[in-house]
Amino acid sequence: MKPPIQLMLVEDNPGYREVIERAVKREPGMELGSQFGTAEIALRSLQEFSGNEIPQLILLDLNLPGMSGLEALPWIKKYSPQTEVIVLTQSDRESDVLRAIGLGASGYLLKSATVRTIKDAIHTVLDGGATIDPQVARYILETMKGISPKDEPKKTLSDRETEILALLADGLVKKEIADKLEISVTTVAYHVKHIYEKLNVQNAPAAVAKAFRIGLFSAK
Repeated sequence: MKPPIQLMLVEDNPGYREVIERAVKREPGMELGSQFGTAEIALRSLQEFSGNEIPQLILLDLNLPGMSGLEALPWIKKYSPQTEVIVLTQSDRESDVLRAIGLGASGYLLKSATVRTIKDAIHTVLDGGATIDPQVARYILETMKGISPKDEPKKTLSDRETEILALLADGLVKKEIADKLEISVTTVAYHVKHIYEKLNVQNAPAAVAKAFRIGLFSAK
């Protein structure tokens, strides 16, 4: 039997922590292994965890007492590089979204998201995809439309890599991309790895944002 997905929640609101805890308990295949009210305690625990204690994914609030979620993100990626992070916050500020993505978050959801949306986002990210709240995504695309590339667009990606990046921008996960392009998931993963290396980013949202910024493709 496949072990449950190990989650960590970093959230200072006890009421919202309880909502997430109840939701996870009702979801087969997920387990909220740890939850903390401050980033400092979460980071200290992350350094001490080993084996099955290490969370596969962290749900991270930004507005925390003491160290903010944005300040904690680089340390999370340093202490546990394989752990994915989904920001779960009330902030829909474009600067917070873009900075969180740039610091390694694989998802960005508002607390107005439904429990089902949060659960689906967890599965999407752990399957190699990325997730951004639709309301926030619209803000980002509108921002990107108003930004002229600082440099002349450079053909850094192959046609196939550009095609795959466009599908990632549409929210497809690796298996869906493989099915659509009639290639193997391994081949998709190979191309995605090279996309990240060429664009010098850590995840799909950052790759999409950078592609818009340097003019590899235009926002629709």
